[in-house]
Amino acid sequence: MNQLPRAMLIDMDATILSAYDRPEIAWKHVAAEFKGGFGPVSSERVAVAVLISARSFWSAAGAEWRLKLEEARRIVVRDAFAALATTGHRLPAELATRIADRFTAYREEEMFIFPGAHDAIDALRALGIKLALVTNGAADSQRAKVERFELAHRFHHIQIEGEHGFGKPEERAYLHAMDALGVTAADTWMIGDNLEWEVVVPQKLGIYAIWMDVHGEGLPPGSTVKPDRIIRSLAELLPAADK
Repeated sequence: MNQLPRAMLIDMDATILSAYDRPEIAWKHVAAEFKGGFGPVSSERVAVAVLISARSFWSAAGAEWRLKLEEARRIVVRDAFAALATTGHRLPAELATRIADRFTAYREEEMFIFPGAHDAIDALRALGIKLALVTNGAADSQRAKVERFELAHRFHHIQIEGEHGFGKPEERAYLHAMDALGVTAADTWMIGDNLEWEVVVPQKLGIYAIWMDVHGEGLPPGSTVKPDRIIRSLAELLPAADK
């Protein structure tokens, strides 16, 4: 599809912002900060245990935990410590909370807007495309990002899960955003990094779904999802003359 649509629904985290990108790197960095408190256990082993715990937690967690990230991270680290204890390595319980809270702070410190994102969004709006920012997460934290990275005035509609009471991949999240822009699925593109939320469900609704693969890693091995298009930056959405 070469012709630009009337509207675009754009995800925020890992699409416009680096937020929540590469958790394995972030946990490794944070664990290294606390390596003096792990005794004979290496910080690398702690980081691996936390990542395994996080994958297990989020594979089973309900949508409500997206609105309670700090609490979820504390549970993840406590569960990782419990798993390490079964191998004979007991770590101080209070350290779990400190590590989880440091991870939250570190994520905030390291967050940045992807190069060229502002310019691309502004150019799309200048072309007359209606834009909606559709993001999951708690109201306070997500709204803070919108303000911090100067996104509010760039979109015709801002839709935050914690403010509206629903989020992706619920169908009404996409339907509500399109209704707010006054468009139909045939008029709309969805752009984001989550294959289920930004590709599979939008495609079921008839939306053209574009997967953001910032790091150029390609689809996961064995994936059956077929994005309508794959990009590495929002600038790729612009007509060639505007890039």
